[in-house]
Amino acid sequence: MTYDDKIGIFGGDKRYVYMALSLLDKNYHVCSFRLLNRIEHRNHTEACGLDELMKTCRIIISPIPLTKDLVTVSDGTFCSLESIIAGLLNNNHIIVGGMIPPVIEAACKSKGAFCCDLMKNDRIAVMNAIATAEGAIMEAIKNSDINLHHSNCLILGYGRCGRVIADKLRGLSAVTIVADRDDNALAYASAAGHAVVRLMDIKSILPGCHYIFNTIPALIMDQEHLKLVSDNVVIIDIASAPGGVDYEYALNHGINAKLCLGIPGKVAPKASADILVAEIEALIKERSG
Repeated sequence: MTYDDKIGIFGGDKRYVYMALSLLDKNYHVCSFRLLNRIEHRNHTEACGLDELMKTCRIIISPIPLTKDLVTVSDGTFCSLESIIAGLLNNNHIIVGGMIPPVIEAACKSKGAFCCDLMKNDRIAVMNAIATAEGAIMEAIKNSDINLHHSNCLILGYGRCGRVIADKLRGLSAVTIVADRDDNALAYASAAGHAVVRLMDIKSILPGCHYIFNTIPALIMDQEHLKLVSDNVVIIDIASAPGGVDYEYALNHGINAKLCLGIPGKVAPKASADILVAEIEALIKERSG
């Protein structure tokens, strides 16, 4: 098996196990490092370190998000993920991932490697938002003693995920209120049938909210806002870490707030993997043609 034929996959959540299995079923040769589960397949090998993976595979599928964690190299030592990737890149590599740090994008550009951030693909981002919305609503139901039906649900942010969450909640007969800084976003939310409020004005409605869904990666629910929520409120925060809630205050005051990261890989890993594999196959064909 040659360098050009191998697909390397490292880290990630359960999506990456399903991606590896799907690619193997399609007769690709896969080399993996630090997957959640061991894989037994005639076309699968396991690397001892990320450096070995980079040296033996042309196509590298990295975690979503691609972080700055320390990872093992084949001699048993630890190095930063960014330094390994940047150090071993060559102009034949195809790096595939999501939320790829600028330093790695810059390294790819300087060394002539191809870099594909899947989260910049609209189709994948929308499908990712669907899985995220379903998982967020599932977490809300699990953490509350009341029905979503006719409950007051505040959605903070009307971006891609906020739109899908609001629409799905409305489909479950919840009362949906959208808060955003942007007047255009509020206009679209109103046109979709949601009540709207400017983000700066949410304090007046917080006491009446049964559920709050935050999608904004900034500290929105600080102490001043958390002081106003009802005793039985459930706050589901899907914003990237550290989220948009003062969790120390919430914990100390018995407020039910939960930061839910990486939802697609937890609630719909196979469906999410299938979407990613389809895009990766298209990319492989495009770059091989």
